[in-house]
Parts: sequence; structure tokens; C-alpha cells
Amino acid sequence: MGATQSPKTIHPVTRTDANRIIIFDTTMRDGEQSPGASMNLEEKIKIALLLEEMGVDVIEGGFPIASNGDFEAVREIAKVVKNSSVCGLARAARADIERAWEALQHAERPRIHTFLSTSPLHMKYKLQMTPEQVHQAVIDSVSHARNLCPDVEWSPEDGTRTEHDFLCRTVESAIKAGASTINIPDTVGYTVPEEFSALIRMLKNHVPNIDKAVISVHCHNDLGLAVANSLAAVGAGARQIECTVNGLGERAGNAAIEEVVMALRTRHDVMPYTTGIKTEYITRASRLVSAITGFVVQPNKAIVGANAFAHESGIHQDGMLKHAGTYEIMTPESVGLGKSTLVMGKHSGRHAFKMKLKELGFELGDNALNDAFRRFKEVADRKKDVYDEDIVALVDDAIQQGDERIKFVSLQVIAGSKGPQTAEIELQLDGVSKTAKVTGNGPVDATFNAIHVVVPHTARLLLYQVHAVTEGTDAQAEVTVRLEENGKTVVGQGADPDTLVASARAYIHALNKLLTKRAKTAPAALRA
Repeated sequence: MGATQSPKTIHPVTRTDANRIIIFDTTMRDGEQSPGASMNLEEKIKIALLLEEMGVDVIEGGFPIASNGDFEAVREIAKVVKNSSVCGLARAARADIERAWEALQHAERPRIHTFLSTSPLHMKYKLQMTPEQVHQAVIDSVSHARNLCPDVEWSPEDGTRTEHDFLCRTVESAIKAGASTINIPDTVGYTVPEEFSALIRMLKNHVPNIDKAVISVHCHNDLGLAVANSLAAVGAGARQIECTVNGLGERAGNAAIEEVVMALRTRHDVMPYTTGIKTEYITRASRLVSAITGFVVQPNKAIVGANAFAHESGIHQDGMLKHAGTYEIMTPESVGLGKSTLVMGKHSGRHAFKMKLKELGFELGDNALNDAFRRFKEVADRKKDVYDEDIVALVDDAIQQGDERIKFVSLQVIAGSKGPQTAEIELQLDGVSKTAKVTGNGPVDATFNAIHVVVPHTARLLLYQVHAVTEGTDAQAEVTVRLEENGKTVVGQGADPDTLVASARAYIHALNKLLTKRAKTAPAALRA
């Protein structure tokens, strides 16, 4: 690879803004490493563009050398994102670093993030390298990355369990070699806030050139302390926080971007720091990532959970009626959660529907708008009240289905205690209508069996989950399905007032993704 450097900006935030916290999102890299949380190229681009609009400073698009899919995702994100830095992860190896730069070279603000383990445990058993070998590898890898890219970040993996003298030595050498960001990962979520803040202060006091780099932190949530540790580090001098939407990530996940940002905003009195995040996008980002990954947000999750702004206790309700501040430390509107209204119904016209979509943050093209409006009318005919959440669900569903080989047409199910449960389904496969009538062990099983007859496959069902979008027996259902075949995992979603129809839509959505993956790896593998 050549040593061409980009003349473009090297850092999204100036050093003179001492209280500005850089938000580094790794939803599409560390978040995707959650088992079952795979995202395709189109989905990653959709997330990246929303993160950019939200004001995220650095977007880590993936690990380019890990797979062709990761490489392609980072490359395409680098092409479309203009205002945020786009980052690719690389191990301390020339091939990794060159592959990352190949993916990033067209970015407006490229960043290579390279890492190497530094704890005694990792060096001895994982790397099987001596400290001297690790130290030299740090210098070599960061130097090579800096020769290619103007913005380099370096991480000592398992940094919180690294001996302090060796940590200081490697950090100093990484900065000398050209790293402008030093990220301290709590890789296994082992540290506690007081210990972590002391570690950051130690680095500031003992690394002579630390002022030439931004200190970053990347905290895992194994002990439920990722956000607390990140904020403690900021108080000690860190100025970048690495986080993910909904706290997605390996094992127990990472620091949640929504919790970090809203903690800084809400408690500005004790943490006088700012971010560039437009907090009104938080709920939208949470819903998008949840829909794409199939990881439903727990109801009591801070900031974005369904119960985060709900009040059932009589004492709490009384206080809220008198003054919202009695039991809410932030407003729902501040995180983009507008209060649901009942102004939309079966008599609402296309113009009103379009305006409602704009209010909810959707800008659809004519074809997508027509399809969403048709779906809205179907829902309005079957539900007495149509809430904002219903509209968000059906629009998300319409967008996700897109132009796909398998299209849902109709479903008729016979169910009940006497049995047998029977499903009759009609699908369009490559534009040709096909039907099947099949029995099963329950209506959902019968429905999936019928789809299997129309579209033969060998995928295993790993996950089937349902949740109601709103309250009431006529609530619209959102269904998530996860399928696996030959090591390939796909997630599908579907929404409809009829749970079985939503289930069929979700299963079909997953199958369409599976067809796409098969077409890329072995075009002749599936001929339905």
C-alpha cells in the first residue's frame, strides 16, 4: 500500500474546547459482535446516516479484515458519511492496517483504530509475546497506520488489568509514533469508577506527552458499571467516550450512548461537559437498532425503555399531574419521544399522513409513501385508535421489506383447542403467485410450515418473539424472527395488528435476507 495521506481534517473536535466530549459510536463494530446481532450493508448504512444526523463525532463502521462484508460496510459508510469521522478497527498487523486504510481512504475524515493486548494475562496466554515484543509491535503498528492515515487511535486491550508502568510506556510510545487518540478499554468490564478515574489521572500525571492526544475510554458492562466508569473517566480528564446504541455489545454490552449523553445533559451541574449529540434523535436510533438486530429493549431500560417515562403508582401520578418535575428528571420530548396522539384514523388523508410522518422523523419517497399509506389505511380499518407508535412500526416494517424476492399476499389460519391448526398462505415468489395449506403444532408453527412449503430451505429458527406496540387487545404486534443456516444468521421483523400476519411477515423478511446472503456466496445454492 502507498503512504498517501489525506489532506482533510484529522479530528472532529478541537483541543481548545476543553469540556467537549467526543462521542465515538461502535454499534456497528462492537455492537454487531453480540451473538445474533448481525447487520447487512444496507442496514449499516441506514444506522450510520442516522448517527451522523444525530451528531455522533466518530462512527466505527466495522473490522475491515474480519470479512468481506465488514470491509464493504466500512468502505460504503466512508463514502456516504460526510460530517462524522469514519473509523475502521485493525489489529497490530500490517495486513489489518492496510485493509482498514483500503476501506477508509475515500472518507472525508478517516480514522484507523489499531489495538494490541498489554495485560500480563493476555500477553502470556493470548499473544504469547514478551512485553518487549508487544512494545515494539505497538510502535510498528501505529507508525504504519500513521503513514497511511492522518488520524490514528490506539488501544491497549485489557488496559484496566495492565501493569501501570508498562501501560505508561506503551501509551507514550504510541503517541510518539503518531496516535492522536489513546483509548483505554475496560475490555472485560472489571474496573469500578474510583479505580478507573485513578487510572486516567495516573496516565495524565506519568505520560510526558499525554497532552498531545485525546484520552478515550471504552467500557464493557459486565458488572453493570460501563456508564458509571465512563463518566468517572471524563471527570479525571478523558474526553472521548466509546459507546453503543442501547448498550449493545459483546457479553453484557457496552456503555449505552443514550445513558452517557443524557447523564451529561441532565447533570450538567456536576458534570460541566457538552456533546454534539442532538438528543431528540435518541429514541429513533434506539428503535432502528432494535428493529435491525432483533434485540428488543427491556421495558425498564434507562432513557429508551417503554417504561422510562411511564407512571403507574398513584402517588407518582398525583405528583406528575401537579408538576412533571416531581418524578421526571428529563422530558420525553428531549429524547425524541413525543406524546402519542389520536389524531390519525381511517378518515385521515394522504397529506395529513405525510405530515405526521415528517413529525415522526420520516422522509419517504413516493413509492415508500404510497405503500406506507396503504398499510396505514389497513391498520386504521382494523384498529379503533391509531397511535404514533403504530405508524412508526408499520413504516419501519414497510421500509425493511423493500424490493425483495418473496412478498406476502395473504394468510388464513384455523386455530383453537380442537385442532388441527391449519395455515393457508399465498406468497409471490419472483412475481409468481404460490399457495400452500399446511397443518402444524399451533397456528405459528402451521404458518411457518406453510411458508416452508412455498420457499424450501434448511434454516433453523433460533428466535421468535412478539411484543405489542401499544396497549389494548387491538394493539399492533411487532414480531422478530432469527434464522440460522450454515453459519449464516439473519434477523427479520414484521408488524401487523394480527400477530400471525406479523409473524409471517417477519419470517419472510428473514428468508429474503437469507436469499440475499446465499446469492452473494453461492448463487446456485437456493433455487426456490
